[in-house]
Amino acid sequence: MSIDSLRRSARATVSGLPQGFWWLWLSTLVNRTGAFVLTFLSLYLTVELGHSAWFAGLVVALHGLGGVAGSPLGGTLTDRWGRRPTMVTMHLAAAACAAALAVVTSAWAIATVVLLMGVAMQAVRPSINATIADMVPAHDVRRAYALNYWALNLGFAIASIGGGAAIFLGYRTLFVVDAVATVLCAVIVFLRLPETRPEARTDKAGEPVVEARVSMVTVLRDAPFRTLVLLNLLVCLVFTAPWIGLPLTMADQGLSPSSYGVVIAVNGVVIVGFQLLVNRLTDKRSPVLLLSLSSLLFAVGTGATALAGSSVVAFAATVVVWTVGEMIHVPTNAAATALLAPEHARGRYQGVMGMSWAVAGFVAPIGAGAIVDGPGPNVLWAATFAIGILAAVGYTLRLRKALVDDSDGGGSSGSAGGGGSSDGAVVVGGVGDIAGDTTGKAAVTA
Repeated sequence: MSIDSLRRSARATVSGLPQGFWWLWLSTLVNRTGAFVLTFLSLYLTVELGHSAWFAGLVVALHGLGGVAGSPLGGTLTDRWGRRPTMVTMHLAAAACAAALAVVTSAWAIATVVLLMGVAMQAVRPSINATIADMVPAHDVRRAYALNYWALNLGFAIASIGGGAAIFLGYRTLFVVDAVATVLCAVIVFLRLPETRPEARTDKAGEPVVEARVSMVTVLRDAPFRTLVLLNLLVCLVFTAPWIGLPLTMADQGLSPSSYGVVIAVNGVVIVGFQLLVNRLTDKRSPVLLLSLSSLLFAVGTGATALAGSSVVAFAATVVVWTVGEMIHVPTNAAATALLAPEHARGRYQGVMGMSWAVAGFVAPIGAGAIVDGPGPNVLWAATFAIGILAAVGYTLRLRKALVDDSDGGGSSGSAGGGGSSDGAVVVGGVGDIAGDTTGKAAVTA
């Protein structure tokens, strides 16, 4: 593919989206550029404060546990209170937590602050996803989610490099910078992003239409969506495992921590460098095909880790495989969620979906560590391979009727506005309509 064709592809990928989306995109980039807390938290706890590695792992797990509560909370507030107020409030709460970490030193205080930060950071995700579904035309929803995810990873890459270079200033300084960046993100949202929550519908006589009340229980009773959530949880478990199991596996092979740093950096490099290209190649493809393909890539990529031996290149190759799966799965899953959700319940649906990421962020690190310490790393990678295959089969068999594409681009029965066709299937306005989640890298970039 020539340079000119790549430029045309990139131009087509970023064109045609509303101005409000790009302000949201910018807020994501700014927020993630200052995301130093989770990146350096374990080093801060062990090196700076002298806590044990066990305590550091527990604190990171508490962040994931906070997300389990924060995601449905954010979803409910998004639908009841509004998208913009939820985003601004939760961004400011996360900023306050980051600033507090620069001050508190006791173990209990740190654990509490990180738990609350997990609540705030995950609570903002449903409002972001719902806003994208509100403002972007149905046929561009998947592309918008992919672009927002690209901003998230681009910002995270900048934060990782900048934080590593600036660490001589002290961990507390990095936490303050994180707080400032998050406040700036909230300011961008407050000043430039319009409220997009759909207004109450009216009938022909101008009377308000009473929408069916949707609670979290109602969302979980939606059978196709419940299946999507459960399958996403399986994929999240596979996706989260390398962030714990990979460094332990490489250490078991006698490789240094610096080797792991090089290998895991491949993930960010591939996403930043090729997300737009992957999005272009997968546009107008069946959502079920994309979800199944991404699950297979996760299965093969993580499963092949057991065969890497002591080769850094081989480990890096496995990361490339499951990273491509990540680039396909994350945007596809979020747009599928937006499609299955009624307009007035988008926040709740995104909140429940976000819970699957948060649960995986809490469970997978503990489970992966226990398996590596017990039966061994090969058992972990065999398990991730099996789970990934199971998820791929599940998407193909259980969701092919619920996520039906409409090559004519009609999509009137289902869209970002939700709703189903007469046979219960969701009709997608173009295959590329379905995609995307901004929830990110488990406990790290979620």
